[in-house]
Amino acid sequence: MGETKPYTFFGFRTEVDEAATRRWYAQAEPWGCCCGPCRNFLALARERRLPGFVLEPLDRLGIPPEKATYVCELYRQEGGHLYQFSCRVAGRILGGNGEPGAQGTCCHETYPYGAPEFPEPHFDLEFGLTLPWVMEEPEDESAP
Repeated sequence: MGETKPYTFFGFRTEVDEAATRRWYAQAEPWGCCCGPCRNFLALARERRLPGFVLEPLDRLGIPPEKATYVCELYRQEGGHLYQFSCRVAGRILGGNGEPGAQGTCCHETYPYGAPEFPEPHFDLEFGLTLPWVMEEPEDESAP
């Protein structure tokens, strides 16, 4: 790991290798799933129509939101679609228990998902939020 900088995300103290994180995302492709819910997420991410609590930490680290390393629509609910998604960060979680009611967390996933060959050590910024449907096709016809 190269030079690190301290950050606090959602009540977790971390150390981040900003240079390694930026290098990996500079060559990374956007999330690659082409199902309707993932294309909907990508449209919102590319247009930067995600809330500030998502965009602020990603911008600080140079992570384009459309290059999330994991995206999953958990279910449809009144008012939109509940998504879980994460972005991998080069560094370590040093401590903390999270903030009560936070819409983000820090965790460590070992499976690479959309982050093959990501620098070690690493952790994930994980978010859960409801997003609107913005695709032109109806939600029930959103299969690729």
